[in-house]
Amino acid sequence: MHRLVLGLVLVLLGGAAQAADPERGLQLARTWCAQCHIVAPGDAGSDAGPPFSVVAGSLEPDGESLRQWLLAPHEPMPFLDLADPEVDDLRAYIQSLAP
Repeated sequence: MHRLVLGLVLVLLGGAAQAADPERGLQLARTWCAQCHIVAPGDAGSDAGPPFSVVAGSLEPDGESLRQWLLAPHEPMPFLDLADPEVDDLRAYIQSLAP
């Protein structure tokens, strides 16, 4: 009985989670990343970092390494103080650019 209740709770909690939104990710990218990256095809931007289309072309299929990379502070990229759903949105946007 306890397993059934636990399973039901996990299903309900999982359904309550929002799916990552690439459109919100694009807005986050334009806010946080456009100073150093070209975040969308046709956008102007800096070449201090690779264009997101290049980043997208080098991703592993599940994108988990990108998620970890966005969460971990590293030079020269500044620490992005993003909540987990924002990281997922940003990752979803970058993945949407993959060929």
